[in-house]
Amino acid sequence: MTLAVVMSRALDGLEAPEVHVEVQLANGLPSFTLVGLADTEVKESRERVRAALQQSGFAFPHNKRITVNLAPADLPKESGRFDLPIALGILAAAGQIDATRLAACEFAGELSLAGELRPVRGALALALAARRAGVARALVLPSVSARAAAQVPGLDVRAAETLAEVVAALLPGEAAVPLPAAVPLPRVHTPPGPCLREVKGQAAAKRALEIAAAGGHSLLLVGPPGTGKSMLAQRLPGLLPPPDEGEALASAALLGLTAAGADARLFGQRPVRGPHHTASAVALVGGGVGGRAFSELGLK
Repeated sequence: MTLAVVMSRALDGLEAPEVHVEVQLANGLPSFTLVGLADTEVKESRERVRAALQQSGFAFPHNKRITVNLAPADLPKESGRFDLPIALGILAAAGQIDATRLAACEFAGELSLAGELRPVRGALALALAARRAGVARALVLPSVSARAAAQVPGLDVRAAETLAEVVAALLPGEAAVPLPAAVPLPRVHTPPGPCLREVKGQAAAKRALEIAAAGGHSLLLVGPPGTGKSMLAQRLPGLLPPPDEGEALASAALLGLTAAGADARLFGQRPVRGPHHTASAVALVGGGVGGRAFSELGLK
C-alpha cells in the first residue's frame, strides 16, 4: 500500500480540530515533502522521524518520494505533536504495519532521535475535544501527556513510552502487545485560599463581594494603591462554590496550554491572576497564535 491516513488533532486555542495525516510513497527522485500549512516545528519533524524510525529498527524508505499532507490545509499546525502519526503513516504506507488498524486510534506525540515519545502541550484539550466529538477512537499519547488526558471520563486513553511500543500494539492478531490504559493524575486536596474573615473593616467592599459572588456578577474595584483592592479580589474565589467537573477540566485544559502545563495540585481551584497595575490592554491580550498569550496569564 502506498497511501496511509492517520488521525491526529491540532490545537486552536482550547479547540482541537481533527487532522488527517496523509502519507504517500511514490516512485521518483527520493524526497520528503511536508505540506498543509505546517509551522517550522512541524517541518522539522522530517529529521526526527527519519532518525527515530532507524533507531527503532524500522526501515526508512530512502528510495521513495514521500509526501505528507496535513489536512485540512487551511488549519495552521504547530509543535512536534505530529511526529508520531507521520512515522506511523510512513510505516503503514511502506507495508510494515497494517494500515487498517490505525483507524481505531488517534495519535499525538513528539519523537526523540532515539524513538522515545516526549510529552505534547495541550493533552487535556485534545481529550476534551475528542469527547465532545463523540468519537469511538482511542487516544494514544506519551505517558506524561496520557495521564493528563485520562482525567477526562469516558475516554479510552493509552500511554506509550516509545515508537516501538506503539508499533507493537498495531501488529495483527495475537502478536499485538496492547498499550496500557493511562492512569489519571492524582487530585491532591489543597487547603482553601485566603478567607474574607481575615479582612478587617471594608464593610461596603465585602458586601459588594458577597453580592457579586451570590449573583454571578462582574465586579470592578477602583481606588488608589494600598486600599485593599487586590487583597479583596484574592478572597473572592473563597465565596464561590467549587467548580463542577466540566469547569475544573476546562480550567486545567487552559493551564495545560502553557509551557509549564497544568498543576495537579491546583485542579478544582478557581484561578486568580494578578497582572501588574501598569499592564496595558495590549500587554494583557498579548501576541502569538492559538490563545497561548491568554493561557500564560490564565485569562478567559
